Amino acid sequence: MTAHQSTFLIVDDDEFFCRVLERALTRREFDVRVAYTTEQALQVAREAPPEYATIDLKLSESSGLKLLPELLAISPDCRAIILTGYSSISTAVEAIKLGAVNYLCKPVDAPDVLHALDAEEGNPDAEIPDNPPSVNRLTWEHIQKVLHEHDGNISATARSLGMHRRTLQRKLQKRPVKR
Repeated sequence: MTAHQSTFLIVDDDEFFCRVLERALTRREFDVRVAYTTEQALQVAREAPPEYATIDLKLSESSGLKLLPELLAISPDCRAIILTGYSSISTAVEAIKLGAVNYLCKPVDAPDVLHALDAEEGNPDAEIPDNPPSVNRLTWEHIQKVLHEHDGNISATARSLGMHRRTLQRKLQKRPVKR
């Protein structure tokens, strides 16, 4: 009889990232499943409820924040983390409220993911930046918050911000501003 392999679900629309993480986790003896869309993720989870999961915040057709509660409804004990290249304070807070055990900014590797999944408590010694965020960073985070409040609707977000829709789209295509 073989030892129990923990099931691990990777949900990300970046196929290269998925292959790399899948290979690294398989070497660590996880039973890894990969999904590139929300629909695939839910189907895979129904077939083999995961014990662990990484979910990309910005999927091509949806948001990892929308997927997270659905995944946890299927597998309530799943320890899930949100991964993103578009980090903001508001999405980090929402991810934790929705049941994620952690929130990581890409790029990440398998040791980063496993460490984040193993962390049972907060770290009171976490680094506190010497400088406050830049105005550009605060603007970026505010846009992300308003976008989230409007369920990703660009037109409604632009109206709320008093900004032209195309201007907002250009701002959203850029990478997050450094702190």
